[in-house]
Amino acid sequence: MKTFETIVQKLIKKNKTISTMESCTGGAVASAITNIEGASEVLKFSAVTYSNEFKIKMNVSKDIIDQYSVYSMETAKEMSKEISNYTSSDYGIGITGKLNRIDKDNPYGKDNMVFVSIYEKDNKNFITFEIEATEKTRVKNKELIIEKIIEQLEKII
Repeated sequence: MKTFETIVQKLIKKNKTISTMESCTGGAVASAITNIEGASEVLKFSAVTYSNEFKIKMNVSKDIIDQYSVYSMETAKEMSKEISNYTSSDYGIGITGKLNRIDKDNPYGKDNMVFVSIYEKDNKNFITFEIEATEKTRVKNKELIIEKIIEQLEKII
């Protein structure tokens, strides 16, 4: 499995920072970043916002959640932008979706689909992608998501 080592080193070299707002990954991305020496120089903050209530408290628009559902690219984009704004980070990562489960409180959105957005503050750009969570376990799906995020960050940092 890929690690965040190259990403952390690039961020340090460029004096850039990153923050995450994670839902279905439950902090796995932040954990993977903090596994790398030097992470404290680049990771400003991480929020695990499993509930809609705390997404909204972190300034994700309730209207976006109501209109598109919590399981949407629009919500992931809001999450990435708002965590970047909240922490003044150069990059914000927002992740929402379903990993091998049906959510009775949020019945909308495709099962086993994860929405990821990386927000670049300097040019107000979103890099977005969807991942079908087809692995048998939540752990394996989280590893897949981390690898895809690393691949995207390698391209933009």
